[in-house]
Amino acid sequence: MNTLLVLAGIGVFGLFSEIFRFKKALLPVVFLGLAAALVTTVCDWNTNVSYFNNMMKVDNFSLAFSAVMICITMLWFIISPGFFTDETSKSDHFTLILFALTGGVLMSSFNNMVMLFLGIEILSISMYILAGSNKKSLASNEAAFKYFLMGSFATGFLLFGIALIYGATGSFDIDVIATRLSEGNLNSSVMLFAGILLTMIAMAFKVSAAPFHFWAPDVYQGAPTVITAFMSTVVKTAAVAAFFRLFIHTFTSMTEVWHTALMIISAATILVGNITAVYQTNVKRMLAYSSIAHAGYMLMAIVSMNSAAPSALLFYVIAYSVSSIASFTILLMVSNSTGNDSIESFYGLGKKNPFLAIMTLISMLSLAGIPPTAGFFAKYYIFIAAMENHMMPLVLIAVLGSLIGVYYYFRVIIAMFRDGNEKEIDFSGRYKLVMIIAGILALALGVAPGIVTGLL
Repeated sequence: MNTLLVLAGIGVFGLFSEIFRFKKALLPVVFLGLAAALVTTVCDWNTNVSYFNNMMKVDNFSLAFSAVMICITMLWFIISPGFFTDETSKSDHFTLILFALTGGVLMSSFNNMVMLFLGIEILSISMYILAGSNKKSLASNEAAFKYFLMGSFATGFLLFGIALIYGATGSFDIDVIATRLSEGNLNSSVMLFAGILLTMIAMAFKVSAAPFHFWAPDVYQGAPTVITAFMSTVVKTAAVAAFFRLFIHTFTSMTEVWHTALMIISAATILVGNITAVYQTNVKRMLAYSSIAHAGYMLMAIVSMNSAAPSALLFYVIAYSVSSIASFTILLMVSNSTGNDSIESFYGLGKKNPFLAIMTLISMLSLAGIPPTAGFFAKYYIFIAAMENHMMPLVLIAVLGSLIGVYYYFRVIIAMFRDGNEKEIDFSGRYKLVMIIAGILALALGVAPGIVTGLL
């Protein structure tokens, strides 16, 4: 609760910075606010308290995912100053990011369907605007329009699903809904079945799972690179946390309705994301399809439905977010230097920019799931959780998808050591700081995964 108040408070502070003309102090204040939010998150550990008439529950699950989102947002703000070049919209962009983070925290801690909807909309509306924040770029405008249209349809599915679930159970409270479903009196309710499936479709859109992923490549490619970095990390984390909390906590007794369908969606997402990424020559678009594939792996934690799933999902989210923020930071510097996002823009990186090449190697190996990086154990724990629930076909599909993923990640690694553009890339210390932090975390979690796995 304190975390939510701090984040909302610095968001409102960002709005007033335009009126009272203290925009120069905005970035330091935002960092202090995020640090304070992280401290309150740590201090609330093991409290398990409900707020707003049980509409929001602060437990270790919500706190862990909130801490991940806050930490990644802090890293994001380090690389973002180059994005805030237009002084007239600087405070707006800061505020939108902070409100998006606030919505993400709500999505990880909701205990009521209404609060879930509010969290999704606070985050989504902020991202619609940020996706189109490069007003001079037609691709950015198109990305925002597509994101808004598709997001509106998904919101319609979500609201209709919530309405049907309310009609069948008489409550928006997920604890009450779970209790009434476990009593078995509603097992033949067509209204309830339809509500659960519509809700699943809406949440699948939010995590960009196949076949509801078509918006992601265009939006990721068209949006400014720093915004894409935020979408692929913080937004993805919030959506997966909400998906897990809703279905594991609320609909466990109704697995016959959604479990098989979600398992098929997970398998399809892994295959579609990885296979389509192979054919991409634009690194930004390749990372978009990679993000789709990783959503499929994360969904495996939901269909696993065992005690190992929360820890496996948390570890995966951390490993993916760290590797992804590093990848987009590198891509931002390379594209700024060469003027494009193609794989050819990475040619010669290993000769003239060995530091960038090493960081690229670590991030790509982690995304591919190759030891000794965090990505290896991320997939290992997810696969183990799935096998404990006797889902070997899904695990085999996931292993196949991982093997396909190795191919396109190594295309970037190989490109770095090919002759071509050998221009040395100049970059500021803030980019170097983010890459060092991300690289250390990716290697540290690969060597000592127990740091995270014992939290949930």
